[in-house]
Amino acid sequence: MSELATLDTELAAIEVIREVLVHQRRARGGSCTGRVCLRCLRHHRNAVAQAMARGRTIEFLLPAFPTKSPNPAKVLGPLPDLAEELALRFLESLCERITEVYPPGARILICSDGRVFNDLIGVSDENVTRYAHDISRVIDRIGAVHLAQFTLDEVYPGADHAQMRAGLTAGRGPHPDELRAEVRRGGDLVHMYRGITRFMLEDLSVPEYTGSRAALQRHCRELAYGVIARSRAWDELLAELFPDAVRLSIHPQPCSTRKIGLLLADTPDVWLTPWHSTAVDTGDGRFTLMKRAEAEAAGARLVTAHGRPSHFVLPQAPATAPAALTGAFHHDH
Repeated sequence: MSELATLDTELAAIEVIREVLVHQRRARGGSCTGRVCLRCLRHHRNAVAQAMARGRTIEFLLPAFPTKSPNPAKVLGPLPDLAEELALRFLESLCERITEVYPPGARILICSDGRVFNDLIGVSDENVTRYAHDISRVIDRIGAVHLAQFTLDEVYPGADHAQMRAGLTAGRGPHPDELRAEVRRGGDLVHMYRGITRFMLEDLSVPEYTGSRAALQRHCRELAYGVIARSRAWDELLAELFPDAVRLSIHPQPCSTRKIGLLLADTPDVWLTPWHSTAVDTGDGRFTLMKRAEAEAAGARLVTAHGRPSHFVLPQAPATAPAALTGAFHHDH
């Protein structure tokens, strides 16, 4: 490769990573600084530059879109709604902007991890299947050409769901006792452990639960270790299957680590995701994520689409047609 071509590749790789890092999901109190963290940019540019040097499509992996929360105070139901659609539109638009910089383009493989841990969070395998099928239908309906979905079902065809999870964790992922020791030592895992515990507590605080809150908190702390262990096993499997992909995450990530935390929507809570919330039209074509109970408490009006609940509109906010949007939130660059 000529010196000029090498320079062009380097500059294009930097621009691609900048496009991603503009939407970086950062941990509160983390060491990332600036609108685009230059340390993270330097850390990830080589993986992108290597794909470019070979003229390949840049492949991103995003473990996400697992299943809807089972708590009706957070979501509109078990199936994807406008919250997921806007997030998928955003991911597609991100790939389109990368293609403007690098014509072979980018692809985001959504590695749906619902089957990995749904038995721990109180969601049936049937609902995981329905949710994944609907995500694929939304991808087709919005005409996304840069997105695809990958699930545990494709790794173990013909196995039942319990066998899939057993196959995943056989020789992969840490033992929960190792995670407990890691949390006791402090560090980055503590934030993830606390965040997942909080979500578990919210998800399982359903009307049918009759025990004490203290007992539920203890249960959720134990479940959080299981969710993290399974997620790491899924992470290891994806690394085996897609060794050259650039890794994304829906969780806030430490600065300059191998994953880039990615915000899928405009939300004041860096841990909130479309499958733990609802989309709320706040006016002027802007959407945010809110838990269902919070949207209802704010007097938001429920809107239906495609024959089922879709999203909320806050008072004085005119309903906005989702098809007119290019992403989950407005971009300022």
